[in-house]
Amino acid sequence: MDISTPEAAAAHFAQRPDAELLYLARHASRYPPAVGAAAVAELQRRGLVPEAPVSPPPPALPEADEPAEETWGQLLRSMLRGLFWPTRQYWAVPLLIDLNLLVWLAMTLSGISATAPTGRELVHWGSNVSSLTWHGQPWRLVTSLFVHAGVTHLLLNMASLWLLGVLLEARTGGIRLLVAYLTSGVAASIATLWYHSSGINSTGASGAIFGLYGLLLTLLISKKIVLDKWDRRGMLGLVGYLVLSNLLSGLTGNIDNIAHVGGLLMGLLVALPIQWTMRRAA
Repeated sequence: MDISTPEAAAAHFAQRPDAELLYLARHASRYPPAVGAAAVAELQRRGLVPEAPVSPPPPALPEADEPAEETWGQLLRSMLRGLFWPTRQYWAVPLLIDLNLLVWLAMTLSGISATAPTGRELVHWGSNVSSLTWHGQPWRLVTSLFVHAGVTHLLLNMASLWLLGVLLEARTGGIRLLVAYLTSGVAASIATLWYHSSGINSTGASGAIFGLYGLLLTLLISKKIVLDKWDRRGMLGLVGYLVLSNLLSGLTGNIDNIAHVGGLLMGLLVALPIQWTMRRAA
């Protein structure tokens, strides 16, 4: 029996009776694979065994559309949405920004100057005042964080808060960020009252924002924020520059530097338990 080639096998089995071919097909496992295959092929040619249906090729998967390039308008809309609209993953910073803006808006709508409110007006809205905070109104330690001496003061602080929030909240979570912000802000208010023992009327979120600088510095140094070596060095340099430049500018202007220092130190301090809770949650 010559089945050395497909042609020879076909010629050989074309001469065999149907019964022999059926026997070979049913017991193909007892013979070389070529024997069973040739027997089945001959039976199919004779119409005694249906040909195996040819499976249609799988449908081609639709090509994934390449993401359209984001236009400047779309980018601006997404930035504004992230700035003001809380989401499930990013809610603490938009909430803080909205509260600060709402307080300023309410002050302006009540007739207070949008750019230069008076000291008396700031006191009415909850600024940190030596003669009041320590004498029955300690809530001013917190309310003063949301009161600003004009729109320029407000926008500068909110821009810093947003930039720090983009870097921090996704990594720490909203609750931890709020804890760092508020404790640093209160520490900054207390430091102001302690240092200016002769009396002061202070407002603004900058002390709380310096606390976020301290938190970010600690997380970068401890490598809790995953970056490669060069990105970490660049980020540390940038944060260090912003902290020092703000402190230096406070030496020449009407800026409460002691609040910045107090907030920064509290941010560095509160970063330690925050790191511990992040480690446990990981």
